Amino acid sequence: MFLQRRNRILRQSPAIRSMVAETILTPNDFIVPLFIDEGQGVEQEIPSMPGYFRRSLDGTVKEVKELWSLGIRSILLFVKSKDELKDNTGKEAWNPDGLMQRSIKAIKNAVPEIVVMTDVALDPYSSYGHDGIVENGEIVNDPTVEALVKMSLSHAAAGADLVAPSDMMDGRIGAIRQGLEENGYTKTGIMAYSAKYASCFYGPFRDALDSAPGFGDKKTYQMDPANRLEAIKEALMDVEEGADIVMVKPGLPYLDIVREVKDSVHVPVSVYNISGEYAMIKAAAKMGWINEERAIIETLTSMKRAGADLIATYFAKDAVKLLNR
Repeated sequence: MFLQRRNRILRQSPAIRSMVAETILTPNDFIVPLFIDEGQGVEQEIPSMPGYFRRSLDGTVKEVKELWSLGIRSILLFVKSKDELKDNTGKEAWNPDGLMQRSIKAIKNAVPEIVVMTDVALDPYSSYGHDGIVENGEIVNDPTVEALVKMSLSHAAAGADLVAPSDMMDGRIGAIRQGLEENGYTKTGIMAYSAKYASCFYGPFRDALDSAPGFGDKKTYQMDPANRLEAIKEALMDVEEGADIVMVKPGLPYLDIVREVKDSVHVPVSVYNISGEYAMIKAAAKMGWINEERAIIETLTSMKRAGADLIATYFAKDAVKLLNR
C-alpha cells in the first residue's frame, strides 16, 4: 500500500506533537478572578465551586504573591459587599475607602508589577442584585452609566491598571473612557465585557458574591444566547468607544462567538471560563467520569484555539502547575 501523505507521522511521539502544536498555553494567557471579603484571616470555600475560595484581603495578598511566583501576571478582582452597605444607588461602589479600593492599593503595594483588573458593575452593591439602578421595576440605563463612571474613576484613583465593565449597559464604555480622560487617568485601560450572554452558567459566581437578582432576570441587558451578529456589533461598538480589550462571556458554549469577534476586531480578545463551566468539570471529575487534569488543559486550549488572547479562569493556578510538569 502506497500513501502519498501519512498525517500520523506528525502525531507519533510527544516530542513531535509538541513540535508541531498549533496552540500553546502559557501563564501569560491567564487572568485569575479573585473574590475578596471583609475581615481578617477569612478563607471560605465556595460550596458550588469546590477548591475555590473567598478570602479576606490579607489572604488575597498572599495568594497574589503566589500567583506571581507561578508566572501569572494578571488578576481580576471582585468584592463581596456587606448587606448593610447595599442600596439602589450602589454608592458604596465608589467609596474611596471601600473594600475594592483598599484591595487595589494593598495588592499593588505588595506586587507592583501585577496587572490589576477590577469588576465594574453594581450588582455586588445593589439591594436588588441587579447590575444597574432600578426604577419602577426597570433597570435604567443612563443613571446606571453615570454610577459606573464614578466607580471606574475610584478604581483608577486606587491604582487599577484596567477597569472591566461587566454590566452590559449601552454607552458605558464611551462614558468611562471620557471620564478617565477628563480626570487625567490616561494610563488606565478598559476591558469591556462586550458580548456577555444571559447564561444559566453564572450560578456558582452569584453564590460567591451573594449577588443573585432579587427579582426577575438579567435578560433586558445581557445578550440572548440565540444571537451571533449582535455580539460582533457590541464588540465593534465597544472598540469604537475606547475599549482596549473586549471579552466574550461565557466561554465553552460561545467559542464560535470568540472566533467571530476575534476575526472582527483589532484589539485583544478575552474569554471568561466561568463558574458553571468550572463546576461542571469539578463535579464530573468527582464522580470519576472524566480526568480533571486533562479536562482543564483541553478546555483552556479550546478557548485559545478559538481565538482568545486572554482567558479568565478559575483553573489558572492548576493549569500553570500542569503546564510546568
